[in-house]
Amino acid sequence: MVDSLLRGHTKYYRKKVGGERDFLRRLAAEHQSPDALYVGCSDSRVIPEMLTQSSPGDLFVIRNVANIVPTFENADASVGAALEYAVGHLKVPHIIVCGHYGCGGVKAAVDGLEHVHGMPSLHEWLTPTETTARVVRNTLPADASAEQIWRKAVEANVLEQLEHLATYAVVAKALENDEVELHGWVYDLFSLGLYIYDDETDRFALANDLLKPQE
Repeated sequence: MVDSLLRGHTKYYRKKVGGERDFLRRLAAEHQSPDALYVGCSDSRVIPEMLTQSSPGDLFVIRNVANIVPTFENADASVGAALEYAVGHLKVPHIIVCGHYGCGGVKAAVDGLEHVHGMPSLHEWLTPTETTARVVRNTLPADASAEQIWRKAVEANVLEQLEHLATYAVVAKALENDEVELHGWVYDLFSLGLYIYDDETDRFALANDLLKPQE
């Protein structure tokens, strides 16, 4: 497996030495100025640069199990450091929290973390998400399917992380000064669609339905 990754790098190097070499060289020499901070899941099937067709330098990325932003009071130093650097130093104008349907971390929380054996760090990490999943289950009809509960829990988890972002002073200040916007996304592994949270309707809608036609 490692050899295949190294061979992949060789292909990457040979390809980029050509037409994009000058661009990458300038990118390395300049101060980075990403368009957005992207908080996403570690799931190997969800690649932010691929699903947004972003180039190097476009996204500042935080990835962890179930795209979680712990509250500042329970802060994970890695997540907090990345937030402070991206918002306080790089001045990113947008923060995106992107979950995905089919998220294993959220499924574990929905099913109950008592089933997570021998993984104490994972159990601790997902405990707040288990609480969110319990609220979702209690608000849905009694006949809701396991799939419906899972999908709604994925969406609720994204919205929960958006709320957590504002517990960090650097984000709260940027929000107060209208220097940053928060966005909730959910990517569908099955349809490949991207769903965006719409404040006006309080629901996740397909990005294609929300985008205005280009002039």
